[in-house]
Amino acid sequence: MADPLVTLVTCEDYPNLEEDEAGLPDALRAVHVEPQVRSWTDPDMDWSQAGLCVVRSVRDYAERRGEFLQWAHSVPKLLNSAKSLEWSTDKHYLRDLGEMGISIIDTTWLEPDIGLTKMRVNSRIPALADFVVKPAVSSGGRDMGRYTAIDGDSRKNGILHAMELLDEGRSVMVQKYLDAVDKHGEISLIYINGILSHSVKKNAMLSPLEETGEEPQEEVVEAAFADQEAWRAGEKIRRVLHQYIHEKQGLDEQLLFGRFDLIVGDGNYHLMEISLVDANLYLSSVEGATEKFAEAIAIRAHW
Repeated sequence: MADPLVTLVTCEDYPNLEEDEAGLPDALRAVHVEPQVRSWTDPDMDWSQAGLCVVRSVRDYAERRGEFLQWAHSVPKLLNSAKSLEWSTDKHYLRDLGEMGISIIDTTWLEPDIGLTKMRVNSRIPALADFVVKPAVSSGGRDMGRYTAIDGDSRKNGILHAMELLDEGRSVMVQKYLDAVDKHGEISLIYINGILSHSVKKNAMLSPLEETGEEPQEEVVEAAFADQEAWRAGEKIRRVLHQYIHEKQGLDEQLLFGRFDLIVGDGNYHLMEISLVDANLYLSSVEGATEKFAEAIAIRAHW
């Protein structure tokens, strides 16, 4: 019997996957899976013949979200599912999870369809603390900025950043910056087939008065053990996420992969974001992680 075919889905910028995942095709062959790598925009690809498709380095989905989701819904066998991709590619999902008991950072949402003026945006920015402005649909830390509320020029730049995103028709998130990020960084919990696989620590991405551009941001990452409190926070997120998918989307879905980014603030772990689409799983940062992910894909391919 031939080995099952698995298509690792990437984008045109990463025709051979990102460096972190370079060993994945060989790891799949070692567990009796035949891999191929294809861009989701490949005009010559027949996705009905692609076997099991696993989204990986689709770093351009945010700028082409409508087109990407149309493609995802057309693929017969896709992990994670198209419905989960649709929900998780817009960070308004944080409001849903917050209503279901997950601790998130206090967020003010600015919507492009209500015609906010600069003065009204200013009134929605924290009065004293550093704050972050970022779009609700983004990937790789693009188009974010950290500003200081009590510095006139910095506050003005934050307002202008928000207005620029709103003028582009993009929803905007304004969040208080938690100083603990500078001290402790973020912790990312990586789940594979519903089980915590490994975790890493990431240094703060934004320095004071810093804006990111349109390119993905470099991260400083190291393997880190998830303490008991982080593990408990991750398990709660996992349970609530599964409940949401089951109840709201009509899917009893076991996600193939997911990354939960957490930060410490006020003595608690807060969810920064969930990545179910192009999640960097930091496979090269933890020994054996590539092989573990390949085995998880193989299990699903043989189902």
